[in-house]
Amino acid sequence: MSMDRIPTITIFTPAYNRAENLKRAYISLKRQTSKDFVWLIVDDGSTDDTGEVVRGFQEEELVNIKYIRRENGGKMRAHNTGVQNCETELFLCLDSDDHLSDTAVNDILLVWKDALDKNADTKNAPYDPSDLAGIIAYKGENVVKVIYGNTFPKKIGRIVSFRELYQNGFKGETTLVFRTELLKANLFPEIEGEKYVPEDVVYDRIDEGHVFFLLPRIVTICELVKDGYTDRVEDLRREAPTGWFIYYYQRALSWPRSVRKMKYAAHYLRFRSAVDKKYKQEYRLPLMTALSGIPGWVVLFLIRKR
Repeated sequence: MSMDRIPTITIFTPAYNRAENLKRAYISLKRQTSKDFVWLIVDDGSTDDTGEVVRGFQEEELVNIKYIRRENGGKMRAHNTGVQNCETELFLCLDSDDHLSDTAVNDILLVWKDALDKNADTKNAPYDPSDLAGIIAYKGENVVKVIYGNTFPKKIGRIVSFRELYQNGFKGETTLVFRTELLKANLFPEIEGEKYVPEDVVYDRIDEGHVFFLLPRIVTICELVKDGYTDRVEDLRREAPTGWFIYYYQRALSWPRSVRKMKYAAHYLRFRSAVDKKYKQEYRLPLMTALSGIPGWVVLFLIRKR
């Protein structure tokens, strides 16, 4: 497609010392059956040759690439930078250690057109056009095997909220494609002294009042690397208590009355002691919700003491 026209989708990749991994992602983007995308790379202050590698990609002129370098601030700040510099209708985050299936962009754009077409008949449409947040697709261990083997529950339809998907038994990871305008309105909190906020802090906010269109195809091939975010959950909890505090606050506040809601409240209390006073005041649970978390908080306290 012409480089003069704004593409439909941004493939966003935050990168920190991942020069070698970017090559795999680049190969998958060169193989796309649709070129209606731009690859936006935000270099989060890498100290390796990430910049040189990307310039090499750009010189080949085979993929529309936009490169931004910023000082190191963590994945969520890099994500905010990417969103703020995105000009396309859709936004997909492709981690530097992942890559796309050959038909990923084409699959996304076809189902997006399908979703919008269903919205055209407002009289019979099951949702309003403004309610559509984006697309949920599979991640795969390879192009044929869904990661962890978890597929979408058959009892749900093609239109679902993120929470409804998991409440109906889905336990896997997903590829998420968002309307960019919703991400621009829901940036990640940038917390002094911390570099991480759980992704669901933003996703849960968008999920309120919106629905997604399901794409039961593998779009992203996920290859976890040593020291990746998935492997460092406990370290991230120690390094970013405020981000986790906000996450558990949102979950405990909005989740239906259940054991899980009490679990979220317990973790909220766990992290509350580690955050600044201003966050305690801003993110204060209703009294009864907070009290429901005390038994679980006591258990968590005793486990950590062992």
